[in-house]
Amino acid sequence: MGAVAGPAGVVAYRCANTLDAMVGHRSLRYARFGTAAARLDDALTWLPARVTATLAAACAPLVGGDGRRALRTARRDGGRHPSPNAGPVEAAFAGALDVQLGGVNRYGDRVERRGPLGDGPAPDPASVERAARLSALVAAATAVLTVPLRGVGPVRMPTRRDDTAGVAR
Repeated sequence: MGAVAGPAGVVAYRCANTLDAMVGHRSLRYARFGTAAARLDDALTWLPARVTATLAAACAPLVGGDGRRALRTARRDGGRHPSPNAGPVEAAFAGALDVQLGGVNRYGDRVERRGPLGDGPAPDPASVERAARLSALVAAATAVLTVPLRGVGPVRMPTRRDDTAGVAR
């Protein structure tokens, strides 16, 4: 986000993301405001999530995974997750590592039953280690790909140049 939208874009994104985390969950008290915050966060994260799923597929062979299966699983299973953006990414990781994610999750008093992501067995310690390596590779690939975007962002105001730079005072 920062490479394209600059510091102001990062702050705006973090505000939307924090609002979603604070009031975006389903409750009667924050129903209207929380829904708006959640939708804004979903909209801002839609493209980065798809790029992340694609990078997970591209990096999968580096951890002994299958990139094609990662993409197939992301397309097929991503919608089974309650988050429109976390779903494709988690499904891509499940496909890349040939594991099955999903099932029952507990959030305080609330229990969510999520559909399965992937076709493989449940994760084991070795697959968790591979997932950590895959995550690090995706982060590194993201950094490498965003460097060329640094100058693409919003118009920057020129800074005042100190004409006395280098002159002894």
